[in-house]
Amino acid sequence: MHKLLATTKKELLLLTRDIGGIAILFIMPLVLIVTITLIQDGTFKTVTDAKIAVLVVDNDQGSVSETILNGLQDSNAFEIIKKNTEEEAKDLVFSGKYQLAIIIPEKLSEGLEQKVAQNVEGIIAKFSMSDSKNQQASSPFQSKEVKLYFDPATQVSFKSSVKNGIDKMISKIETQSIYKAFQEQITDDPSETIFATDNFITFKEILPKDDDKEMIPNSVQHNVPAWTLFAIFFIIVPLSINIVKEKSQGTFVRLRTNPVSYATVLGGKTVVYLIVCLIQFVLMLLIGVYLFPHLGLPTLDISGRLPLLFVVATFAGLAAIGLGLLLGTIARTQEQSAPFGATFVVILAALGGVWVPVFIMPKIMQTLSHISPMNWGLNAFYDVFLRNGSFWDILPEIILLSLFFIITTLIAIVYNEKKNAV
Repeated sequence: MHKLLATTKKELLLLTRDIGGIAILFIMPLVLIVTITLIQDGTFKTVTDAKIAVLVVDNDQGSVSETILNGLQDSNAFEIIKKNTEEEAKDLVFSGKYQLAIIIPEKLSEGLEQKVAQNVEGIIAKFSMSDSKNQQASSPFQSKEVKLYFDPATQVSFKSSVKNGIDKMISKIETQSIYKAFQEQITDDPSETIFATDNFITFKEILPKDDDKEMIPNSVQHNVPAWTLFAIFFIIVPLSINIVKEKSQGTFVRLRTNPVSYATVLGGKTVVYLIVCLIQFVLMLLIGVYLFPHLGLPTLDISGRLPLLFVVATFAGLAAIGLGLLLGTIARTQEQSAPFGATFVVILAALGGVWVPVFIMPKIMQTLSHISPMNWGLNAFYDVFLRNGSFWDILPEIILLSLFFIITTLIAIVYNEKKNAV
């Protein structure tokens, strides 16, 4: 125990003498999390906070175009800007000044009414409900096109959502028109309601609840755990450099002359850098709780979650330290450890879902994400923040992080013993 305390003290002294390194370890992650959260906050806000300007050319001037425009306005996602010609709207969109233009064709309402009336009359004639046997064969109607012009830089997901929304509105208009036409044929009383046009099937989103309050995910709940993990794992760079520096300066040779095992030396480094990880974690929480509200961001809610959050942060820190110990033991120069460590952390973050959510990755990348310790830690944080999970819910991830630390540390010890035995 005395040897472990002595090597821990040595690591603390080395760390505190590097003021610049400490500043990078603590300040840069805070700048990163504030910047990324501010940038991504717009994607988590409701559409009422930021409306998208949409150009509309209404060549119909009828009930159908009126319903489409009302539907777009009622969605609170769009700001309608009317234009007179299709060419003008197209030029504005293709030049990048607007993201979307909707061109409603001429006589859309009139054509829909005629088509529906003709179809209804034909159906009623089949059932002999009216004398339509002598009617001439109806001429086919030419379909109408609602044209959509998108800015070439517009994302595919936005295009799909707009097209699906407009298609849903038009389908609803056609359905209501059919009901209305049937009612006009069956009864002479326009006030009499025979067909109910309200949706029979609806959907409702059910969110997890905490004390009868719905837990709505926001940018802070997603970014704080993600970038906290990124900061924690980035300590493998200074940790591995520290080990390599000891070997190149001869400090490690002097340590070997003392009755101190390599495991004890690594134990001291583990204690010190675990403290660094937990300090980083606390600073991230403080930023989320106290600074973000002043920047117009949601407040990070950690009420009742602190014990589990510290458990996840502790084991995530151990996993990062184990990787740093292994890298520092294997690397021969700082030029090897620093670039490899930084690049490897970015790869683990990309695989783990820090940069891009795992569910939108290709299948092969989703499979590979399961081997990233960042993915284990991120899932554990999400279980606590977003899924209101208990200790038993995060236990599988805790076990994986623990095994990762044990295996990487054991590999580092065995590798060092074999290298020095030769």
